[in-house]
Amino acid sequence: MPAGSAARATIVSWMTRRIVPRLALGLALALCALASTTPAGEARQTKKPHAKKTHHAQQTSALLGGVNIPGVYHGSVAAEADSVIADAHALHAKVVRTEVPWSVLEPVQGQIDASAQAYADRLVSDAAADGIRVIMVVDDTPCWASSAPIAALTSCNPYAGGEANAWPPSDPATYAAFVAYLARRYGSNLAAIEVWNEPDQSNEDYFAGPDKAERYVAVLRAAYPAIKAANPSVAVIGGSFVGSNGEFLRLLYADGIKGYYDGLGVHFYTLTLAAVRYTHEVQLANGDTTPLWLDEFGWSSCWPQESIEQEQDCVTPQVQATNLRNTFRALARSPYVAAALAYKLQDSTAEYFGELSSSGARKPSFTAVASALSSPLGAISPITLSLRRVAGHVIASGSAPVADYMRLEVLRGKTLRYWSVFTLNRFNDYSIALPAAVSLRGLRVRVYQYWSGPAGDVEKKIS
Repeated sequence: MPAGSAARATIVSWMTRRIVPRLALGLALALCALASTTPAGEARQTKKPHAKKTHHAQQTSALLGGVNIPGVYHGSVAAEADSVIADAHALHAKVVRTEVPWSVLEPVQGQIDASAQAYADRLVSDAAADGIRVIMVVDDTPCWASSAPIAALTSCNPYAGGEANAWPPSDPATYAAFVAYLARRYGSNLAAIEVWNEPDQSNEDYFAGPDKAERYVAVLRAAYPAIKAANPSVAVIGGSFVGSNGEFLRLLYADGIKGYYDGLGVHFYTLTLAAVRYTHEVQLANGDTTPLWLDEFGWSSCWPQESIEQEQDCVTPQVQATNLRNTFRALARSPYVAAALAYKLQDSTAEYFGELSSSGARKPSFTAVASALSSPLGAISPITLSLRRVAGHVIASGSAPVADYMRLEVLRGKTLRYWSVFTLNRFNDYSIALPAAVSLRGLRVRVYQYWSGPAGDVEKKIS
């Protein structure tokens, strides 16, 4: 689910005759995962490391692109799976991700709920018939297995969600036995089993209690061999975290996560490409080359009715569409991202992240995602740049693709005189006033996004 902390960024710019790359990079890395929010119409400026060109030298269309769909719940009607998969097929999805709560399928130890099982069976069968594979994210401990405090366990109802379900199991082997059952039953029709959802989420809706990294790794280390023994073809996705600053991932490494997953799951809604890139850098620093599965990302089309939804900037339906299309296509060019799934298929009364409205009507984002998934290496919106003079200063303004930090440079010949790192506003626009000292005629201004690097820049001469 989309959530996270937002922090206002600071202006970072340099005016210099010479740049010291190591110093500049070190300063930028210090705030590498900063997420920022600003009022509409304002450009945001902050630090970010220079992207390595080699990250995107290899182009690929092997990305597993897809969408998050409704999960399995008490009372799920099997026939509802038909329309869900039909919509995913119309989006050209290769994969769908759905929640399969352990507490719903096995509310009583050793007893599988028949109606929930029937829905899961129908969903997987429909998906397979349309050439779509399923990611099952399995969380939500049943009352009988939960490590919750006694007070929460006493009030725990096996057939209704509650506080105790958010706590991990007392014995990870009980969880391992359940996910092994899913691997045996659905086998190669699964793209993966994702072990839990957002264990680092601060609201504790999914993984409550102390020592989160240590306890999560214990669950994953039990689940991985059990799944592989049941069906070696089923990929295991570990991590599934929301934190983009690398802190939780480093804790997972310290607690022994390596070797117990086939892909590392991440859920990034703010500066998505920047967060993916930095997470990959943390992986490499820890000797981990496992591919990333970005199985939740998106934007809410709640503007102008709302400004913020679940700590994310609201955008218009058209901006949502453009953002999803551009981000899918950017990710399709990355060799270290195995999968990307938009959150989510359909709006609810409280969320507007969907490609369908709550009534089922197609939003602009439906067409955009279908285009991106059918043509993953298609065009991405270009960066634009215009220069105008106001009171002796040059104002650089324009628009660019979303989801990463941008860099503006002012050059005389090959000499860098000034640089500024910034992020876009909610409409993907920017406007930056250059200092008077670098507003001289004949100097060149260029702007580029870190993800695509300087090769994707746009440049104009100050006149």
